[in-house]
Amino acid sequence: MSKLTNKIDFAVLVTVKNANPNGDPINGNRPRENYDGFGEISDVCIKRKIRNRLQDSMPKGSIFVQSDERCDDGFKSLSDRAKSYKPLQEALKAKDKDVYAKAACEKWIDVRTFGQVFAFKDDSVSVGVRGPVSIHSAVSLSPIDIFSMQITKSVNSETKDKKSSDTMGMKHRVDFGVYLIKGSINTQLADKTGFSEEDSEKIKDALKTLFVNDTSSARPDGSMEVRKLYWWKHNCPIGQYSSAQVHRSLKIDLKEGIDLPKNFEDYEITIEPLEGLEAEIIDGI
Repeated sequence: MSKLTNKIDFAVLVTVKNANPNGDPINGNRPRENYDGFGEISDVCIKRKIRNRLQDSMPKGSIFVQSDERCDDGFKSLSDRAKSYKPLQEALKAKDKDVYAKAACEKWIDVRTFGQVFAFKDDSVSVGVRGPVSIHSAVSLSPIDIFSMQITKSVNSETKDKKSSDTMGMKHRVDFGVYLIKGSINTQLADKTGFSEEDSEKIKDALKTLFVNDTSSARPDGSMEVRKLYWWKHNCPIGQYSSAQVHRSLKIDLKEGIDLPKNFEDYEITIEPLEGLEAEIIDGI
């Protein structure tokens, strides 16, 4: 695999329509929003979806942090998965953290992408890996409207359940919103983990297909969609511009006369030119 020698920045525009993009467990699973009423999707949620897309396109066992319902190697915990890999155990016995980290990065693409902390019970050492791909929490471009619906179930979960079969519950959704995801890929950390040029292409493909095979009751098929992926590849390892400057060059405003956006087309999107750096613009799938 070829070494990643150029810094990369990226941005993704995602539309949400009648879906819950990321429920908040401490707030009744309502869609996350900040104090100003703008919707949020946590970076952890976004990384989970990227891992799932990578897992769909790669051989079994390529992902270290697998969700239980998508487990493809039979291991029920991160500890079991790590302890089953012989090179890690040999490095552990030698108490060689560098060899341990290198072996983990070679085995699992999400470790060399996002990093990972290996700290398990009974292990003599703990190992931390810093990954080159950093992702911000996504924030909606405009304040969101959250619609809450009261629902019932028609049957008890247990035979001895004392509750009525018509137990009440709540389901929440965002009527419409456009969310912006920002991220970057650091070449210095990529060199340490072995993250390659080919790996960066896999991340690009995962971002543009972020919601493929991601259907759930809260996110019906077609309710969430990647509309645009902006990919800036610099001409040097540290980049010609800071990530903040690059992300700031993406200008998004409501079109004149529109106060309440209902469609992606209600926004005017332009890119402020940066000398020597041009964005690759990709439609989502």
